[in-house]
Amino acid sequence: MAEQILVLGVGNILLRDEGVGVRVVERLTEGYRFSTNVTLLDGGTLGLRLLDPITQADRLIVVDAVQWGGEPGTLYRLQADDLNRRLTFKNSIHQLDLVETLAYADMLGCRPEALVVGIEPADISPWGLELTPKIAAALDRLVAAVLAEIEAAGGSFTALPEPLDPGPRAPTDQVPL
Repeated sequence: MAEQILVLGVGNILLRDEGVGVRVVERLTEGYRFSTNVTLLDGGTLGLRLLDPITQADRLIVVDAVQWGGEPGTLYRLQADDLNRRLTFKNSIHQLDLVETLAYADMLGCRPEALVVGIEPADISPWGLELTPKIAAALDRLVAAVLAEIEAAGGSFTALPEPLDPGPRAPTDQVPL
């Protein structure tokens, strides 16, 4: 039986690049179909509420903004334990919650093999729903890195065809006065 793979996008979309993990899961959901052993989950800032889906996975791929000291847009592949060593450099509560959630999964004897695919953010200041141009430009590279990790873990995917652009529409809901 194929191992269950959970791709977990975390972050706060209200803080610009901080929400990049959620944006990647959105892009994967909209652009690809995955084998039945792959689950995509928008984890947002749910922290301990993610314990159940995490403990049901054999492999966990976390997608997140990672402040590791590199240039904005730098991609990282980290073992989940690396977060413990650098936690003092994190600027968001959800990363502390993620480490704590993994520790609880470990105590329950249900911790999956976990890694983090991340990107150095350019701006995580409040408020803004859009990714910065630098991170938006790197999104395709981040998606490709996550897809490679899914394949390496035993998952498969198919890209969906691009939707056709219907062009401008004539107004149909105008009511004469």
